[in-house]
Order: sequence, then structure tokens, then C-alpha cells
Amino acid sequence: MAHTKAGGSSRNGRDSNAKRLGIKVHDGNQITNGSIIAKQKGNKYYPGKNTKQAKDNSIYAIKDGTVKFTSKQKTNFQGKTRKITLVNVI
Repeated sequence: MAHTKAGGSSRNGRDSNAKRLGIKVHDGNQITNGSIIAKQKGNKYYPGKNTKQAKDNSIYAIKDGTVKFTSKQKTNFQGKTRKITLVNVI
């Protein structure tokens, strides 16, 4: 009877599902009201004109129009500035 008795199981059999984050509609593309523009964890992109941020930090359009990404400097409470990316619908 040549067989292995208590070999145990593999420790690395786990992998999480992809979360499908990122930009869904790019700069210059047309979009309709309620469509998601970006899915994100945290604030990589900030809502600008005619866009809002959902509870899960997704950015979505509140009007029909064209998507436009812009940059601006933002000052934090310590006086340091950093560049942020705004998502607008024009």
C-alpha cells in the first residue's frame, strides 16, 4: 500500500475577482444622464461640472453632454498644494 497519508492541502488556492475599476468614458466622448464615467476606490478623480460622486466613489453624469477632464491645483488644510483631476460634462 504505497500512498501518502497526511499530505495536507495547498495554501495558495485563493484569488479575488477583478473589480473593473477605471475610466469607462474617455475625454471627448458623448455621455447620457446617469451614466458612469469612472469607477474608483478613494478619490483619484473628482466630480466637476454636471457630475456627482456616488456612495462607492464612482463619478457619474447628471446631464447629457461631452466628457472633459481638467486639472487644477488644490490646497489642503496644511497649505500644501497638489494637482487633482476634475471630471466635467459640458
